[in-house]
Amino acid sequence: MRAAVITRPGGPDVLEIRDVPRPLPRDGEVLVRVHASALNRADLLQREGRYPAPPGAPSSIPGLEIAGEVIEAGPGGSQWTVGDRVFGIVGGGGNAEFAVTRANELARVPASLSWEEAAAVPEAFITAHDALVTLGGLRPAETVLVHAVGSGVGLATAQLTHALGGRCFGTARGADKIERAHAYGLAAGVVVGADLTALGDAVRRWTDDRGVDVVIDLVGGPYLTASLDCVAPLGRIVLVGLLAGRTASLNLGTILQRRLTIRGTVMRSRSAEEKAAATAGFIRDVVPLLDAGVVRPVVHRVFALDQIAEAHQLLASNQTFGKVVIRSG
Repeated sequence: MRAAVITRPGGPDVLEIRDVPRPLPRDGEVLVRVHASALNRADLLQREGRYPAPPGAPSSIPGLEIAGEVIEAGPGGSQWTVGDRVFGIVGGGGNAEFAVTRANELARVPASLSWEEAAAVPEAFITAHDALVTLGGLRPAETVLVHAVGSGVGLATAQLTHALGGRCFGTARGADKIERAHAYGLAAGVVVGADLTALGDAVRRWTDDRGVDVVIDLVGGPYLTASLDCVAPLGRIVLVGLLAGRTASLNLGTILQRRLTIRGTVMRSRSAEEKAAATAGFIRDVVPLLDAGVVRPVVHRVFALDQIAEAHQLLASNQTFGKVVIRSG
């Protein structure tokens, strides 16, 4: 099969399309003919040699989410049958013509979605649902602040918040992303740069000085520090990404006084049982919304597999709105 291969740690130029052996499904796994996959920040880090693949996943083939059809089940059978349209998060190896993954980490693709649209769903919506509902405990009528609202997970968070009866506010580095995000459930947003002091004032204005109930922080670094001034008493902060840095200075007095909860989360290193549980929650709560058109994937651009280096360059530019998708065939 053809696959994108990381030939050595480095920039996008180290990616090559090569013929490699097709993977074989083991017990509890299925082989999927990948029609489309999508890019994530983790793929860029893996290419640079800063984010190794988990045990059992291809170390040199990136790609954490796939959409395709079941070709074969491993020993022991599967709930899936040949030809089923499926999508899901994988440990790696998604940027290829075929991939293997655990059967219970896949969901059925709604008939209304194209392969490219389906590929833009798993990482964004499973991560957003897990952070917002499972970890953040979002309840109807609560308010949410999401940093990097124009990203795939950010837009999924905005849509899910709106669909679940909440109000979503967001930050972005450009006014165009804030403006476009209104079509996906964003109630209000603010453009931020190196200086985050305007964030607290904006949140207090939006919430009548109360603060938000949940923060989904996809950026980290100083954004986590600034978020403390934005959270209502008993608020929850869920840290998902570290694009702005791995360290932050926190006012512990604020955390104590407001009785705040700060949770960190990463999907890739979780156990098989935890990943299956996250997929089950996605199937229960999100797939029906996708099927009904209440929420939808946002695709910035689609590339052919041969163009994956160019796709990596685009994602690294921070100029995307939604997901960058790779068509495998």
